[in-house]
Amino acid sequence: VQLQASGGGWVQPGGSLRLSCAASGRAVSRYTLGWFRQAPGKERELVGTVTWSGGSVYYADSMKGRSTISRDPTKSTLYLQMNSLKPEDTAFYYCAARETSDSRRFYLKPQEYDYWGQGTQVTVSS
Repeated sequence: VQLQASGGGWVQPGGSLRLSCAASGRAVSRYTLGWFRQAPGKERELVGTVTWSGGSVYYADSMKGRSTISRDPTKSTLYLQMNSLKPEDTAFYYCAARETSDSRRFYLKPQEYDYWGQGTQVTVSS
C-alpha cells in the first residue's frame, strides 16, 4: 500500500487546514486508515482513525472537537479537516494504514500500523 499525504502548510492560529491522504494498492478498502502527528522532540501521536468500513471514527483527545476525519466512498482517500488550529498543533502529520479483517476495530498505536505516508508539515503561527 502506498500513501501520499498532502495539504499541509502555514496557517495562523484559529485557522483551518484540510489534509488529504491518497491510498493506493491492493485491497486498500480493507485497510484501517489513521492520522498521526509528530512534533519536534515528541513521540508520534494519534490524531484519529477510521475503520475500513468507513463507518466509525475515533478521535484522540489532542484534536477532538476541532477535527473531522472522513474517508471517501471508494475508501481510497482519507481526509483530516482541522479547525481552530493552535500553535501546539504544529507538527508533521502522517497517514498510516493497517490491513485488518476486523471492520469495526480501532487501532490507536503507531506500532499497530504497517504502512506510512511521507508526512506533510503543518505550521501554526502568527
